[in-house]
Amino acid sequence: MSSVTAELLTIGDEILYGQIVDTNSQWMSVALSEAGIQVVRKTSVGDVESEILTAFSEAEQRVDIILVTGGLGPTSDDLTKPCLVKHYNCELKINEEALSEVTAFFKSRGRELTDVNRQQAALPTCCEKVTNKIGTAPGMWFERNGKVLVSMPGVPHEMKLMMKDLIIPKLKQRFVTPTIFHQVIRTVGIGESFLSDKISSWERSLPPHIRLAYLPSLGDVKLRLTGIGKSKEELEKEMDELVDGLIPLAGEYIFGFGDDPLEKVIGDTLRDRNLTLSIAESCTGGYVSHLITSVPGSSNYFMGSLIPYSYEIKMRQLGVRPETLEQHGAVSEATIVEMANLVRAKFSTDIGVATSGIAGPGGATPEKPVGTVWIAYSDKHHTVTKKLQLSTDRGINIRLASTAVLNLIRQSLPKG
Repeated sequence: MSSVTAELLTIGDEILYGQIVDTNSQWMSVALSEAGIQVVRKTSVGDVESEILTAFSEAEQRVDIILVTGGLGPTSDDLTKPCLVKHYNCELKINEEALSEVTAFFKSRGRELTDVNRQQAALPTCCEKVTNKIGTAPGMWFERNGKVLVSMPGVPHEMKLMMKDLIIPKLKQRFVTPTIFHQVIRTVGIGESFLSDKISSWERSLPPHIRLAYLPSLGDVKLRLTGIGKSKEELEKEMDELVDGLIPLAGEYIFGFGDDPLEKVIGDTLRDRNLTLSIAESCTGGYVSHLITSVPGSSNYFMGSLIPYSYEIKMRQLGVRPETLEQHGAVSEATIVEMANLVRAKFSTDIGVATSGIAGPGGATPEKPVGTVWIAYSDKHHTVTKKLQLSTDRGINIRLASTAVLNLIRQSLPKG
C-alpha cells in the first residue's frame, strides 16, 4: 500500500521571528500519523505574498495533502486568503453560510459585527467551507489534480477541534491510508554512535517497510521503529520479533519502551519490589529528587533526601567523617561511599544513592577538572560507585549526572 503524504505549512512573521512557538505542527504530525498520513515536510513562511504563493506551488508538487495554518485574520497583514484566491484562480466573495455563523458568534458574546470582522466570511469561491465551531475564521478545503489543500486558523484550540471533528475524517474518506505504527525503544548509558555500532547488523536486516531513527537526548537515546503496512496488529507483531533480535545486542542498555522515562521505570520497579529509596545529592542540588518525585505515586517508595552542599553539612547533618573529607575531599570515592551509606541509614531505606562533583564553572583543580562527578548506590548487599567525567557546562553536568544516578539504580538493584 502506497503512502499518503502531507506537508504542514505555517504562515506568519511571528513564527519566523521566534515570537511564538509553532506547537500546531507537532500536534498535527501526531494526529496525522495516527490517521495513516505521513508528514514529509514542515515549512514556515512569513507574511510575504510571493513567498506564500511559492510555498503553495512547491508543496502541491511534493505531497498529496497540504495543511496550512495562520494568516486568516481580518487585518491587512493576513494574506492567506488573498494568496489562495490567486493560487486557485478564483475570486473572494462573502459566503452567506459563513456570514451567518460569524454573525451568530459575535451576537452570542454581546458584540457588534463590524465591517472588518464581516470579512471573515469572505471565502474563495473555489473552496468548500469548513465550519469553525469555536472561532470566527472558517477553514477552507480545496481540491485540484488529486491534491488537497486545507487552510485553518492558527489558533491552536480552533485548529485542533477542526482537525479532529472535520478534517481528518474527511481526509480518511478521500484517501486510502495505510497504517503507520511506531515502536520506541529507550536506552541509557550508551552514546548514539556506540549504540549504532553495536546494532549495525540488526539495523541492516530491517525490512524495507520498517525504518529506524535514532533520537538522542541528554543521557539517553531512543530508538524509534516506524512501520507502514496494512494493519497495526501485523506491524506490532513484526516489531516485537525485531525487538527480540535486538535484546542480545543491546539489552543491557534498554530500560523500557514507549513514553515512560527512566524515573518512571525505576519507580515502578521500586514499588513492585516494595523497596524504598533516599538520596544525598551535592552537585546535583536536588535534581535527582525532582526527577523521582515527578512521577505520581513516588511517595510509595521515595522517603526523602538531603542536599549536603557544604563540608559542614556533610559532616554535621549527614555524618561524613571529617578525616574522610580532609584526606580525600568531597569529590571522591571515599566520600561518596559514606554519603550513600549514611543517607540510607538516616532515612531507614532499602537503598541510598549519592552524588558529589564539580558541576562548574568554578571549583576545579588539575586533578579534578570541571565535570568530575562521583555517584554511589548502596543497599544491604553492596555499595557500587562510579566516576563520571562530564562536560564544562554546569546545567548539562547536573542533568547528565542525575540520569547516571538513575541508571546506576537500575543496574545495581538486586535481581528480582
